Amino acid sequence: MAFLDVRDLSIYYETAHVLRNISLSLEQGEAVGVVGPNGAGKSTLLRTICGLVRWEKGTLKGTKAGDITIAGTVEFNGERIDRLPAHEIVKRGLIHCPERRRPFREMTTLENLKAAGYLLNRTEFRRNLDEVYALFPTLEQRKSQLSGTLSGGEQQMLAIGRSLILHPRLLVIDEPTLGLAPLYVESIMKALKKIHHSGVSILLVEQDVTFAFELSSRSYVISAGNIVKEGRPEELQQDDALVKTYLGM
Repeated sequence: MAFLDVRDLSIYYETAHVLRNISLSLEQGEAVGVVGPNGAGKSTLLRTICGLVRWEKGTLKGTKAGDITIAGTVEFNGERIDRLPAHEIVKRGLIHCPERRRPFREMTTLENLKAAGYLLNRTEFRRNLDEVYALFPTLEQRKSQLSGTLSGGEQQMLAIGRSLILHPRLLVIDEPTLGLAPLYVESIMKALKKIHHSGVSILLVEQDVTFAFELSSRSYVISAGNIVKEGRPEELQQDDALVKTYLGM
């Protein structure tokens, strides 16, 4: 049984079919990428897995976008989680690191990290905070600085640090290099490799295909809400039509 098992996931926003029978899996300890063009449904996929697009008898009423209809199943570590609220999914060790960082801008760096550790006692938080600071020393240096004044790269470090405070079993991370300078992209890659090598499974959505392929052992290519291909990076890069049409390499 796969560590994460998504089966026949479909999402409609009113009449728009955003995801179409998506099935993917991830084994414990694996790093898997999800790549494809903008608007393909990649972020919606991650948000749904993590309980941020709420399932309620198949339909979510009264949203700004109208009605959302969802079908399919999501299992994590042998348990169905597709009807659990996001905070219960977090308790099981599946942690979402959002696109565009999204810090609490009027709070300091340390206050952001404390907010992420709401489930921990003081000893656990201090231990995990030290691990985050060891991975990202800049966050300790900036601990009293308002997070809204950090650079984009520093905010991304903070976003990943918040995700690590609860010791994820599976880190689901959305577009970690978006808008970052090359120096920060390199730093984020090194950090994610260390996180993965420590035993954390990773599901990565990334617009930079080269970045995704360097980190992941397998990737799914999504376009217009469909999985068009799945395979190892070297296999996907040998498909000229796939590269030209979907990957932009």
